[in-house]
Amino acid sequence: MKNKKNYTVIGSGFSGLAASAIIANQGHDVHVYEKNDQIGGRARQFSAEGFKFDMGPSWYWMPDVIERFYNKFGYTSSDFYELVKLDPGFKVIFSGNEEVSIPENWDQLCELFESIEKGASNQLVKFMNGAKYKYDIGINHLVYQPGFSLLELLRLDLVKGLFKLDVFSSFSSHVRKHFKDPKLIAIMEFPVLFLGAMPRKTPALYSLMNYAGLKMGTYYPMGGFSKIPQALKIIAENKGVNFHLNSPVEKILVKKSKVHQIQVNGEDINVDGLIASADYHHIEQNLLSEPYRNYSESYWNKKVFAPSSLIFYLGVSKKIPKLSHHNLFFDENFENHAKDLYETKSWPKKPLFYTCCPSKTDPSVAPDGMENIFILIPVATGLEDNENLREKYFEIIMSRLEKYTNTKIVNNIIYKRSYCISDFVSDYNAYGGNAYGLANTLKQTANLKPKLKNNKLSNLYYAGQLTVPGPGVPPAIISGEVAANQLLKNH
Repeated sequence: MKNKKNYTVIGSGFSGLAASAIIANQGHDVHVYEKNDQIGGRARQFSAEGFKFDMGPSWYWMPDVIERFYNKFGYTSSDFYELVKLDPGFKVIFSGNEEVSIPENWDQLCELFESIEKGASNQLVKFMNGAKYKYDIGINHLVYQPGFSLLELLRLDLVKGLFKLDVFSSFSSHVRKHFKDPKLIAIMEFPVLFLGAMPRKTPALYSLMNYAGLKMGTYYPMGGFSKIPQALKIIAENKGVNFHLNSPVEKILVKKSKVHQIQVNGEDINVDGLIASADYHHIEQNLLSEPYRNYSESYWNKKVFAPSSLIFYLGVSKKIPKLSHHNLFFDENFENHAKDLYETKSWPKKPLFYTCCPSKTDPSVAPDGMENIFILIPVATGLEDNENLREKYFEIIMSRLEKYTNTKIVNNIIYKRSYCISDFVSDYNAYGGNAYGLANTLKQTANLKPKLKNNKLSNLYYAGQLTVPGPGVPPAIISGEVAANQLLKNH
């Protein structure tokens, strides 16, 4: 190939994998350097005692975005895994162990809402019509913009539909215009718990998440969520991408306003262009000399981050009744937990939590007659994290889980592992131990996020959950694609 170049990607999470495939597809040499012993970033998987545990993401939403990426290379998801639609999509457990299961069928969902609140069926239709517009504009156009200039947003249809996007109204007030029942409000608000801000501080634009989860449905790739990074790796390798595991980048070396080399395990490696898909703050503060950074430490200190997580991976030697694949325990006050996350920045007094039981759908992730359980408690970033605190919360959660399922679980646990703030820092160099990136507040949306391009170096671009378009699996894939295209276009 004429003008063939040597490009480098730091990190093999979703954005790094996507970026490497896009660049290699143009015929360039691409090398991906990963600090851990397997690819996938937060979507790694590990095995123990016959169980297969996905370490992070578990909600397969926006399948059209993932499918669109595969299609660019002539593949579909069925080339890599069986994708099943969950029914129910998820279950919400309220106080008194009252539960609401969300059906995958739209008509049944409308009937469910109507049974909880009179008139809610019509309101759900109205809400989703607006959410669909936001999804179509946001996911098919806005998220593919590099965020360099507000001029990117001055498209005629966007200007005309600005108010329909609800960028300047709060998610909380938007939901309450349509629903009054606390259970319905909780069901509609739960997706923004992971967007990193109180619902009243999150733009109503993000009702597009409700469209993705409630209207499009929740899916699961048989074999586990790690099937997605594995698929992206296959695509990349088929285009010639080279992966280097256990290879943390130690330094980025600059020459004549360009990235010239990276240092890996003490060796200096020449590069023509660089995609930094590892933690943005880590790249700038630890790998780049100060004159070449986009942002100072004080800039990051002022940013609002989405939560970290306390996670438990459990292998249980018997089947657990009542659990669905996805279970949201809203049996304590949502507002109080959100305040602990985003305002007081303290360990939650009465935490909400999420339980994933993939063995309800996929027999390959647990031995026969056993259950694979993943428990996640959203917690604030930057907190003290130690074994005593982890065990305290484990006891709190297991007591509630045993009460709900009316079965003994703790005595039947044959494998247990915890994962929290210090592990996110150690494994991913995550700023403050964050799990989900930056909060999607109005002041941190679209062009107001940290920039995709390094302003001082012509051949350095960033990708991942700390830049555009933001946190989540589909946005991370898009981020890698956008960063790669910008590097190819401008360098």
